[in-house]
Amino acid sequence: MGAIAFEKRKVGRTGLDVTALGLGGASLAGIFTGVSEETARSTVARALQAGITYFDTAPQYGYGRSEHIMGNALRGKREGTVLSTKVGRLLKPIKDSWAKPHNWVDPLPFDELYDYSYDGIMRSFEDSLQRLGLNAVDILYVHDIGVMTHGEEGNKPLWNQLVTGGYKALRELRDGGTVKAIGLGVNEWQVLMDAFALGDWDVFLLAGRYTLLEQTSLDPFMTTCLKRGASVVVGGPFNSGILVGGSTWNYAKAPEDVVRRVAAIETVCKEFGVPLPAAALQFPLTHPAVCNVLPGPRSPEELDGIIDWWKTPVPSELWTRLADKGLLAPGTPIPGEVAG
Repeated sequence: MGAIAFEKRKVGRTGLDVTALGLGGASLAGIFTGVSEETARSTVARALQAGITYFDTAPQYGYGRSEHIMGNALRGKREGTVLSTKVGRLLKPIKDSWAKPHNWVDPLPFDELYDYSYDGIMRSFEDSLQRLGLNAVDILYVHDIGVMTHGEEGNKPLWNQLVTGGYKALRELRDGGTVKAIGLGVNEWQVLMDAFALGDWDVFLLAGRYTLLEQTSLDPFMTTCLKRGASVVVGGPFNSGILVGGSTWNYAKAPEDVVRRVAAIETVCKEFGVPLPAAALQFPLTHPAVCNVLPGPRSPEELDGIIDWWKTPVPSELWTRLADKGLLAPGTPIPGEVAG
């Protein structure tokens, strides 16, 4: 497969721009399903060959495995690419077994320790460079801070770490030019409104909350991004698989009301001869705050399928029909129309 002329979009008010399609690094580290290192590195290589310039990873993914894979695959090929990783988890070696259940197949022998403090952020960043074997990353996201991961009471002291020191560390790294953009990478939009109250950010990686199935983050979060000049990277565009023919939504079995809604959306897609996954992949980019859609293929073949969906023409009338049927949230931006 040769290079594709992907649309590029700016990241907030930074000097970065990214291809509107990116490559996420969680699946490559073996979440739920094992992926060999050879297959993972070949997937990154295929993305580069196709013309994708944005790559995301994190210490949590395979407890360091994803960063090793991504760094090995990108080393010597970083020119023109944008790489993000995440802070908030430190990895510590284990001797025998993990302290709690996890979803990784064949992870590295480390466990995670949450730390959003000034020192924790700085150490996390430096550790990531070591695992990547690279001298720089472009974007740092604060990973999985919020009630969804830590619970109401558990999140309070961790958020206080970010408020009293972690945010300062991120600002120092960005304002000093060590990284080019900072943000949060989470699965819930509500904590991002708290982040806006804390200070200025460039880009947020939000998984699953602005998709063809769900636009719960539309207002006030997405509208605030436009006002504050922040971009959104949309992770989980297939909502854990339900939008590509699977039965999983939000990492669990989809409830009946979600299954019915997906069926209704797919009926509209069939009217226009558009595969549901193609519509799901392209939908988030109808919003002007979105700079990138970030799926997580497990192999070069899965990536090729995603690129085929990406190249599938989707008429703007499809979005209009979905809106008319009440299958998009009121106010969802639709190409060619002015949002009310």
